[in-house]
Amino acid sequence: MTPFYIKWMDRLYLLAMFVAGFSLLIMTVVIPIGIFSRYVLNRGESWPEPIAIICMVTFSFVGAAVSYRANSHIAVNMLTDRIPPAMQRLCAKVVDLLMLSISGLMFWYSALLCIELWDQPVAEFPILTSGESYLPLPVGSAIIILFVIERLLFGSQENRPVVLIGNHG
Repeated sequence: MTPFYIKWMDRLYLLAMFVAGFSLLIMTVVIPIGIFSRYVLNRGESWPEPIAIICMVTFSFVGAAVSYRANSHIAVNMLTDRIPPAMQRLCAKVVDLLMLSISGLMFWYSALLCIELWDQPVAEFPILTSGESYLPLPVGSAIIILFVIERLLFGSQENRPVVLIGNHG
């Protein structure tokens, strides 16, 4: 079971990294288009802003899952670095359990939000509904949950080659 789960988490990790990176790329292309349209062509387009917001939400939530698995998220370790190793491991487990519960709540309430708003159209971008635009929230939360379960069962994956892609430091 261990190699099977970790193999699928590796694939999910690479997919999530691609999605987060692609979202960032689209956002950096769309925002200048909106600025150019508004200030040079003197006509404001309605679609760049909602696309940029969706890309930012996708980058944030899916990128957070990638960051969590790579253990490259922001953390303040001033206290935990000064306690004995056994207490450090205990604190790490508590943090993972808290992360699991917070991600579970985030998944539950964001899924309810998506369901509630699924048929409500977005005025500036009519081919998309509000529920669809909030979909990165439960998806990112679900990915975080899977990565937390992986860390709780199999330990941190931060030093594996697939996770170190792009880390040169």
